[in-house]
Amino acid sequence: MRRSMIPLLIVATIALQQPQRAEAGAALATEFTQILNHAQLALQYLRQAEQLAEAIKQTADMVKNSRRVPGQVFGTISSDLNALAAIVQGGQALSYSLANLDALFRARFPGYGYGGTAYYVNYKNWSQTSLDTTLGALKAAGLQGQQLQNEQAVLSSLRGMAQSTDGRLEALQVMGQIAEQQVQQLMKLRQLMLADMSSKQSYQAAIIQQQATSTAATQWFFNWTPEVSDRTTFQAGWK
Repeated sequence: MRRSMIPLLIVATIALQQPQRAEAGAALATEFTQILNHAQLALQYLRQAEQLAEAIKQTADMVKNSRRVPGQVFGTISSDLNALAAIVQGGQALSYSLANLDALFRARFPGYGYGGTAYYVNYKNWSQTSLDTTLGALKAAGLQGQQLQNEQAVLSSLRGMAQSTDGRLEALQVMGQIAEQQVQQLMKLRQLMLADMSSKQSYQAAIIQQQATSTAATQWFFNWTPEVSDRTTFQAGWK
């Protein structure tokens, strides 16, 4: 409604500003035509002004939506994973992160057989391997518990960014950082599962090795064969 009244006001203003003339019909018609031309020109200027205002609005919107987050936050996943991989390798532990895990496992748990070594010596090695591996898994869980404080700080920063974001690009970058944090948590969860699996399988290997060695020793005992005589005889009084 307001825009429709603008041309009438312009026409009225221009009409008031024109000098009063008393010419006949032809002159009056020419003057009225000029007034209409001026009004039409004014309307064109108004439309151009509206288009310019819309262009400025679109440009401002593009600038707002193309702004980047000033300081993006990413976790220290590489150093965290390396620290967790190192902490589970203490003592005689058979950790998933050992480079020569296959050789160490076969040397520690050779399987069925009796080598003549004192049983208590082997039992000590088996039990210590299982205990050290379990301790490594517990240390990994404790270290991840300490890392939760840093992760909470990262999430707080991301929460603040999400609340203050007003552009599409900033929102996408914040969502990307949140997704990256989710991937990090999954990686750490997998690492805890690996440490737990190492502990359980080390214990299982120790139990199986004890049973296998005990059975092999029993078999060796009952498979005893008498010594072959050299047919030498002894009589009483011989020295």
